[in-house]
Amino acid sequence: MASYKPVVIQSYPKLGEKITQDTLYWKSYKTPIQIKEFGAVTKVDFSPLAPYNYAVTASTRIHIYSRYSQEPIKTFSRFKDTAYCGSFRDDGRLLVAGSEDCAVRLFDIGGKAALRQFDGHNKAVHVVGFTSDKYRIVSGSDDHTSRLWDIPNATEIVSYREHTDYIRCGCTSKLNADLFVTGSYDHTVKVFDARMEKGVMSMEHGQPVESVLLYPSEALLVSAGGRYVKVWDMLKGGQLLVSLRNHHKTVTCLCLSSSGQRLLSGSLDRHVKVYSTTNYKVVHSFDYAASVLSLALAPEDETIVVGMTNSVLNVRHRKQEERKEPMSKRRQRRPAYRFFMKGKDYMPKQEDIFVSKPVKNHLQKYDKLLKGFQVSLALDAALEPHLRAKTPEVAVAVMQELNRRGTLKNALAGRDEKQLSVLLTFLLRNFIEPRFAPVLIHVAELIIDIYLPVVGQSTVIDKQFLKLQELLENEMDYEQELLEVLGMMDMLFATMTTKKSATTQKDQANGASQGLAQDSNSTSP
Repeated sequence: MASYKPVVIQSYPKLGEKITQDTLYWKSYKTPIQIKEFGAVTKVDFSPLAPYNYAVTASTRIHIYSRYSQEPIKTFSRFKDTAYCGSFRDDGRLLVAGSEDCAVRLFDIGGKAALRQFDGHNKAVHVVGFTSDKYRIVSGSDDHTSRLWDIPNATEIVSYREHTDYIRCGCTSKLNADLFVTGSYDHTVKVFDARMEKGVMSMEHGQPVESVLLYPSEALLVSAGGRYVKVWDMLKGGQLLVSLRNHHKTVTCLCLSSSGQRLLSGSLDRHVKVYSTTNYKVVHSFDYAASVLSLALAPEDETIVVGMTNSVLNVRHRKQEERKEPMSKRRQRRPAYRFFMKGKDYMPKQEDIFVSKPVKNHLQKYDKLLKGFQVSLALDAALEPHLRAKTPEVAVAVMQELNRRGTLKNALAGRDEKQLSVLLTFLLRNFIEPRFAPVLIHVAELIIDIYLPVVGQSTVIDKQFLKLQELLENEMDYEQELLEVLGMMDMLFATMTTKKSATTQKDQANGASQGLAQDSNSTSP
């Protein structure tokens, strides 16, 4: 007698997002750590030196957190009012911050009090940063001015008043110590050179600018404001290359990955989008519990830190890859007898006979019952809670197999109220699934034929039958609406095709008449 062949569980395409290398890369973070701050987190900045601690600016304080313990190792709280834009210098030894009290303060990481205080702005200073030569500071204020300060002498070098509204973002060049960029609520992004008296370049963003970012090569500039993220070509005088609109609310912050091949943007819509810098398509998205105000990535993308409006700091660490143990520490198998007789490099000859050990097939519970022709119990086994919830395709495959054998009606008949309720619950959950509909519709018809005489004897079963009827009617209504929409679209496409062909014929006729006119002109004396 031929051996029993197990039921083939059909594999269906998984619905949902497409799994790509970016999906796997950006999902390889541990469960986020939530840290409560004293106010909305407006700035996160990583130290450029190991162990890459990060400064968090919130309310009237700047905390420096350890990247591994997530505990504050340093706090700067000598601010009379709200602090802004706490940023590290390239050597990680100094930190600069603006404030609501119009002052720019410089701190030593090892100290507490400010080393320098730069006074000159008459409104809140939201933007500060170091130039690449480490001896100057750039600031931007709500008084519409951007200024350059000398650190050793604590004096102002130059001041620019080219913006007509608040300056809320800026960045400095890493390649040229004299270049810096500012973004303003007057919808413009301006590039300044400290050697010039005026700005050297201006770009119209079209919305209040919330964040600006220079690529490592500094050939491209990214600006964010409103719902737009725009990329500008600096080598072509600030020409607009790409305009992205993937957020539903204002974009507040920008960040580049360690490789420079991915651009991240955070928004008030509680999402962080990851773009590919080759085609500027969204390759991944993070969801957060509140609006995103600040965003930063550690070197090698090992940590991603997001600050939100609800005063919560969200920290995600990448999972460490498991290291493989060396061969000496692994448990080695004892070589087989033939290894000693033939050697590990022995090649089988033509006259050799290979005797294989028969492989025993382990059958599932429903397969064992089907093998014994216990069709009703086999269907019950396929409808067990853990199977019908996680893998409904198993129950559908068993039903299909019973239908092929011609015993499906026998398996469905003779059930009590509890067993019938389980079967109807499964139908209600999966009936409208396109993957299972052809099989389950036939099952529903058989159930109605079998149990129609007993309808009205159980309130639970009656309610489930009514739900099944309602579900089917709703599905039919949806299909009717879809058919109407499809008819409208067909009519629109047909109209567009007719207009296009008529235009083409008209152009051809005009071309022919022009050709005839030219021929007549050429033949006239």
